[in-house]
Amino acid sequence: QVQLVESGGGLVQAGGSLTLSCAASGSFVSISRMGWSRQAPGKQRELVAAITSGDNTNYADSVKGRFTLSRDNAKNTVYLQMNSLKPEDTAVYHCYAAGRPLWSDYDYDYWGQGTQVTVSS
Repeated sequence: QVQLVESGGGLVQAGGSLTLSCAASGSFVSISRMGWSRQAPGKQRELVAAITSGDNTNYADSVKGRFTLSRDNAKNTVYLQMNSLKPEDTAVYHCYAAGRPLWSDYDYDYWGQGTQVTVSS
């Protein structure tokens, strides 16, 4: 299994920056992808950014040029650097990982508990 521990959320003014971290731990063979999604009240969950073990990244159009996702494979940790934050970035951000547990030949998706990001205008 894979456990994900998130940190770094909080309150920031518009135009400010925050960095979210997500560390994966547990008993697994590998983690192929990690990333972040977010969900604002009354809205559907949105994939924000994802990164593969080979450091290939993709971003939602709404965050391109403002958010940067990086990964430390040795620590199984990803970092989401969020700059030029806007009030519409306010949401609960959830870390996710596609990991292969020891008992399986397939990857499974795992999700963190979520961390609140609030951007005031």
